[in-house]
Amino acid sequence: MRVHGRLLRALVPAGAALLTAGLLAGCDTPAPSPATPSPATAGGAPGTGRPGPGTPDWKRCAAPEGGSEPGPDWRCATVEVPLDHTKPDGATIGIALIRKEATRKSRRLGSMLFNFGGPGGSGVAVLPRAAAAYAHLNTRYDLVGFDPRGVAASSGVRCRDDAEQEKAHREIDMTPDTAAEEAAFVGDGAAFGAGCERLSGAVLPHVGTANAARDMDLLRSALGDDTLHYFGVSYGTELGGTYAHLFPKRVGRMVLDAVVDPTADTVGHARNQAIGFQRALDNYFTDRGEDPGAGTRRLVELLRRIDEKPLPTSSGRELNESLAVTGIVTPLYAKRNWPSLTAALAEIETEGTGDRLLALADSYNGRDEQGHYDTQSHAQRAISCADSTARPTVAEARALLPEFRKLSPVFGPFLAWDTAGWCAGWPVEGERDNPEASAPGAAPILVVGTTGDPATPYEGARRMADELGKGVGVLLSNEGEGHGAYGESRCVTSLVDAYFLDGKVPEDGRSCP
Repeated sequence: MRVHGRLLRALVPAGAALLTAGLLAGCDTPAPSPATPSPATAGGAPGTGRPGPGTPDWKRCAAPEGGSEPGPDWRCATVEVPLDHTKPDGATIGIALIRKEATRKSRRLGSMLFNFGGPGGSGVAVLPRAAAAYAHLNTRYDLVGFDPRGVAASSGVRCRDDAEQEKAHREIDMTPDTAAEEAAFVGDGAAFGAGCERLSGAVLPHVGTANAARDMDLLRSALGDDTLHYFGVSYGTELGGTYAHLFPKRVGRMVLDAVVDPTADTVGHARNQAIGFQRALDNYFTDRGEDPGAGTRRLVELLRRIDEKPLPTSSGRELNESLAVTGIVTPLYAKRNWPSLTAALAEIETEGTGDRLLALADSYNGRDEQGHYDTQSHAQRAISCADSTARPTVAEARALLPEFRKLSPVFGPFLAWDTAGWCAGWPVEGERDNPEASAPGAAPILVVGTTGDPATPYEGARRMADELGKGVGVLLSNEGEGHGAYGESRCVTSLVDAYFLDGKVPEDGRSCP
C-alpha cells in the first residue's frame, strides 16, 4: 500500500473540482465485465514476442448517466490488454481511454498520459475537467487519460451497493472505543473484502500497480510513441515510478508531483500522513491567527463530543465522529479550500448543526445528493491490498495509538486504526512490502514535492528522487501548501512546462518560493 486509503482520493488541479465525484465519461464501446474477461484477441506483454494492441478506434465519448459529454474535442477508445501479463494468450481486460489531440499538430511531440491518483481515480472522468490547467502542454501533446485496470470503465472493482455503503458510514466507528465497536470495525472490513471477491473476483488478483504499469507500456505502443511521456500526481507518482523501474529505457519526459514515499510500508505511510495532515492543520490555524496547539485541542474536544452525540443536519442524516474527521481533512488538500473548513466549524459553534462538514465528507467519500456513491474507494482498496503484503492486526493497530496520537491528536487515531481495517482478511495476497522505483538508465524524471503537502509529505519526494537513482531523479521543491504544485505555483508550472515542451531539465535541488 502506498498512501493510507481513507485519507487520499484522486486529485484534480486548480480550476476544477478538488475531488472526483463519480462523473464518468464513458466510451461508445463498453469495457468487458469484471466477471467475464474477454478472450484474447489483441495485445500481448513486453518481451513475449506477441504484437502489441492495435491503434485505438477513437469514437465520440458517450455521456455519463445524468451528465453531459466532455465536449467535441474529446474522443474515447478501449484498448485490450492481457488480464494476466504472465498469460498473454489468455483473457484480456479493456482499458478505457480519453484523448484531446494537440492543438499545434505541426509541432506535436507525442501523447502525454495522465494519472491523477487515488488509487482508483478515473482519468477518463478527471482529465476533461482538469484539461484547462494543461492547455499549454496541449499545444504539443495529445492529452490522454485512462482508467487503470479495476477502475471505473476498465472493469471497475465493485464491492457493495449504496445502501451498504451508507450503513457503514453511519454505523462503523473508525476509531473504536469498545469491544463491540472493535468487532463491528473488523467485521465491516471483512464484509467489504468478501463483497469485492463476490462481485469482482475475476479481476481482483490482477489490479496491482505493476500490472497497471505494464498496461501503460502497451498503451504507449498503441498510441504510437517510442517512449512514454507521463504526468503522475499523488498515487500516480507511484505508478510512474513503477513504470520507470520496469521500463527505464522507455521513459520519455516524466513528471511526478505530490510524491508518494517509495520507502514506506503500510504503517510508514500512515505515520507519514499523520505528520503531513497535522502539519497542514497547524498551518491552517497559523494562517487564521490561532495558536496551532490551542486549535488542535479545540478540534479534539469537538470530535469527542461528536463521538458521544452525533450532530444533526437538515437532511436528517447525522454527522458522526468518523464523518467529521473526513470533513475536516478534505479542505486541507488545498489552501484555497481552507475557508470552507472555517465555515463548517463556525456552523457547528453557532448553529450546533453539521451540514457543512457532512457535505465536505460526502464530497470526499464520493456521495452525491441522491445518495449514490462512486466506486473509487472500492478500487482504491483493491489496488492497495493487491500491492501490499502487510496485514496489520487489531492488536498491532492498538499498539500504534500512543505514538500516532502524539503525532496528530486529530488524525492519528484514525490512521492508526486504519492500518488494521484496510486489508485485514483481504481475499488476495499482496505483492510486496514497498514499490520498486529504481530506474538506472532512464531519462531524467522531474520529482516535485511541496513542503506543506498534507497527504504525501514533502519528505517522500526526496526519497523518490533518491530511489530513482543518481542522474534520473531530479528534485524540484515547492515552498507552499497543498497536495500538488502544478497549476498552484507559477514557478513550478513554468519549470514543468519548459521540461515537457523544450526538454529543459531544472537543476537538481532547485526550489520555488
